[in-house]
Amino acid sequence: MHGMDWGFDNTFARKLDWLGAAVDPVPVSAPSLLTVNDSLALELGLDPQWLASTDGVAHLAGNAMPEGAQPRAQAYAGHQFGQFSPLLGDGRAHLLGEVVDAHGARRDLGLKGSGRTPFSRGGDGRAALGPVLRELIVSEAMHALGIPTSRVLAAVATGEQILRADGPTPGAVLTRVAASHLRVGTAELVRMRASDAQQLAFADYVRRRHHPQVVEGDHLGLIDAVVEAQASLIARWMSVGFIHGVMNTDNMTLSGETIDYGPCAFLEAHDPNAVFSSIDTMGRYRFGAQPSIAQWNLARYAETLLPLLAPDPSTESDLIEAATERIRAFETRFRGHWLRLYRGKLGLPDALSDTATAALTDDLLAIMIAERLDHTRTFRLLATVLRGADRAVADLVDDSVRWLDWQSRWLADVTTDPQSTADAMDRVNPAYLARNHLVEEALAAAATGDLAPTEALLDVLRDPFTVRPGLDRYAAPAPASFTAAYVTFCGT
Repeated sequence: MHGMDWGFDNTFARKLDWLGAAVDPVPVSAPSLLTVNDSLALELGLDPQWLASTDGVAHLAGNAMPEGAQPRAQAYAGHQFGQFSPLLGDGRAHLLGEVVDAHGARRDLGLKGSGRTPFSRGGDGRAALGPVLRELIVSEAMHALGIPTSRVLAAVATGEQILRADGPTPGAVLTRVAASHLRVGTAELVRMRASDAQQLAFADYVRRRHHPQVVEGDHLGLIDAVVEAQASLIARWMSVGFIHGVMNTDNMTLSGETIDYGPCAFLEAHDPNAVFSSIDTMGRYRFGAQPSIAQWNLARYAETLLPLLAPDPSTESDLIEAATERIRAFETRFRGHWLRLYRGKLGLPDALSDTATAALTDDLLAIMIAERLDHTRTFRLLATVLRGADRAVADLVDDSVRWLDWQSRWLADVTTDPQSTADAMDRVNPAYLARNHLVEEALAAAATGDLAPTEALLDVLRDPFTVRPGLDRYAAPAPASFTAAYVTFCGT
């Protein structure tokens, strides 16, 4: 046990052991700790001081196994950029098991970058330092913004160099915590390969673990619950300007958490066509397409449940139509969440109709696109307008007449208590974000062995709504010279 009981209770290994391969992580040559998330460790019932010890780091690197762990590489399929891949799976990740946290929630603990598995497909099974730290930074930022996300418990340097397209780079292993790692792609594999009994067992496992409010056997209700979870999640992404970058079905969870941070980024200027991923040459996963891609992915999930919905062919057409209705409902559900979030971002009263809220919001976003206004900063500046800085935004735009017309309409709808409204807006509109140039700056320093910029950025991002002295550079948009050519890359 090496000094600590991790408290594993591994339902996936007990109930779905056929959905993957039992395989141990591959040890690394010289593990050394990069960071431990102390508060997350405590939430999981783990001792952060022990995790930072020599024994703890050995476990976090995959060189030792905690008692009760049952390492698995999970299997799944997936639609990647619209094309179906019948077998993907964890090619460089190992699910260690599950723990129940201090809030009673069951959570997966897994290693990423922990060596080859039967699903590696020619890859080396390792992860580079840069993508590991990017996932740490961006997922912590998302968590602090109140967005459901997997999180990083720890990151460990391996002491090994790994080969990537741009040459040798330091290797690292991260410990990821998630509600689960079950994906739409997992369900796609189940439909293709599982027996009738296994399909039923998988659907019931998803229901019990993530959507227990759904009655046993109500597969339409399960579709509805997954649609709702994803509609809420994608609306949150859109409200903060987050771009996932690779919304393949194997990167969409059935829990409704954000997972698999590869070529992710945040908007600078508001732009529905923004693409940062080097591999998204056609813009399939551009910022503005994320809701429609989510709906497309959910349709693939609904298809996986058809054998359970309609075992009798005579009922198939009616049940397909009923499932389709649930997928169509994504648009309404997403729009409802989106309007609620933007109502808060703009300080609009709850009594304002959805129609009026949508008109005001859509008109604002149209101006932001035309004027290339910063997605994050603009909403903080609107709060200063309520505090008396009438031209806080007007002086930044070319068409001030158009802006001031919108501003006067907005002010007419905002509550009569501008100070408290401004304060409420500041509680939902971040001052600080994991801006792309700040992330890249931190990663570049880390590659030379300097983790101070990463730690400083994390400290800022974990309290994104409170303006603090001396942190102006973390709130400022990126220089134009940076944004013009910025692209991100997958962590493989």
